[in-house]
Amino acid sequence: MTELLERAIAQLKTLPVAEQDAIAARLLAEIEDERAWKAQFESTTDAQWDRLADMVRQEIAAGDITPLGDVFPLSNEVKCYEGISQET
Repeated sequence: MTELLERAIAQLKTLPVAEQDAIAARLLAEIEDERAWKAQFESTTDAQWDRLADMVRQEIAAGDITPLGDVFPLSNEVKCYEGISQET
């Protein structure tokens, strides 16, 4: 277990039981979601990736794109996470 995870768990232990359970449920759901995404990516064939890349190239060529920053603007929450490291 990493030091950062140990620190998080130590802080979780200070919370009321209901809050601990709520956070634990979110963590377990996040772990399951990551497993599902990993399985999906691992099962994607080269042909599927090639088709996806072709679709993206066609959309770019047609000008049918939106800058990523317009779709997912950098929020304060994301900026907050950027400052978290294993050393803090």
